[in-house]
Amino acid sequence: MPDSQPQPPKNPGGDATPPDAPPGDGVLLLCGARLADGRTVDVRLSDGRIEAVGTAGSLAPGPRVDLGGYLLLPAPAEPHAHPDTALTADAEGPAPHTAQDVQRRATEAALLQLGHGATALRAHVRIGDVQGLRSLEAVLQARRALRGLTDLGTVAVPRLLTGAAGADGLAMLRDAVKMGAAVGGCPDLDPDPIGYAELALGVAAEHGCPVDLHTDADDPARLARLAAMAGGLRPGVTLGPCGGLARMPYEPAARAAERLAAAGVTVACLPQGDCGTLEQRGARVSTCAPVRLLRAAGVRVTAGSGALRDAANPVGRGDPLEAAFLLASRGELRPDEAYEAVSGRARAAMGLPEVRVEAGFPAELLAVRGERIEGVLSLAYSRLVVHRGRVVARTSAVREYCDTSAAAALELPRQSSRGGEPS
Repeated sequence: MPDSQPQPPKNPGGDATPPDAPPGDGVLLLCGARLADGRTVDVRLSDGRIEAVGTAGSLAPGPRVDLGGYLLLPAPAEPHAHPDTALTADAEGPAPHTAQDVQRRATEAALLQLGHGATALRAHVRIGDVQGLRSLEAVLQARRALRGLTDLGTVAVPRLLTGAAGADGLAMLRDAVKMGAAVGGCPDLDPDPIGYAELALGVAAEHGCPVDLHTDADDPARLARLAAMAGGLRPGVTLGPCGGLARMPYEPAARAAERLAAAGVTVACLPQGDCGTLEQRGARVSTCAPVRLLRAAGVRVTAGSGALRDAANPVGRGDPLEAAFLLASRGELRPDEAYEAVSGRARAAMGLPEVRVEAGFPAELLAVRGERIEGVLSLAYSRLVVHRGRVVARTSAVREYCDTSAAAALELPRQSSRGGEPS
């Protein structure tokens, strides 16, 4: 008999899925998967949702994928990506920013992150200056091209909003919101950071859309003002990467964290290295936010990837499991909490429905070869990604050792495609 019963769908709003996006077709059975609680189960998917979860062999046969040896988890989501500048580290000279180039990079970056397991991404896209809204339009075109493979939400990031110099940026921000983007930006770069934040939050309040702002959070007084302004705004406010909090003395950092918690602000940290947005301040900022301190104060914390092989981080991987690995390896979170930071917490920050491996929930899943969260965060090579009930990406790793007497005597582990990968 199935172990779980249908649950009502939950969607608090935010980076909404396009209403015409199709669910997966037909029924798919995931067989012999191990869950985080240690059970081995079969999972039946239908119409983009989990229809039933039962003990192995208990569900009706049909099209199937054998997940023996794999841990089945809610899929990660990427709350802080920069696809318009991604994959430009190797460019000779300034990276091209034609609409075609941005669309190609955004598409390639989204597919790369999908292969890692992220079935939803929030793309921070710069608007204004000579580019105007062209980069945003290109990323939206990439979103349409990726329909059915991954969900790509956008956040418009104007450079300036205040004064005469910011008038164009403010007008473009309003236009961007009408195009479907959330409100973003970087108050730290504006001559009037508080004025910038007031204007950004005002636009969000007018249109009822989320806010996701870049800030280093290194000024306690400014952060307190920002938290006070953000309190109660719906559908919600996210700040990141907030590395400056880690450089503050403990007492002011703890007080700042308490204010963020009281305001209901989510912090999106970047443990793999910051994005390039804050570098224009003149010094590279690479400190990860103090996750343990923030969580102790009650702040909701998620984790993103930031830069993906661009000028800010030429070796960025865009892998949410690496972000979770770093949080766990640094002792900021337990392994299960670290994975939740890049999955459930990330989806909540993006306003997406909750995912559990239970009947009735969205079929947004990641299968990773391994038995426990600790193991898959350490050696997450082979992966299978399910989006809307359909397998949309698969990575198969093969590891072999040469035939030596030592290898045979020690019975070293061996992965091979024969019987070792999902089929």
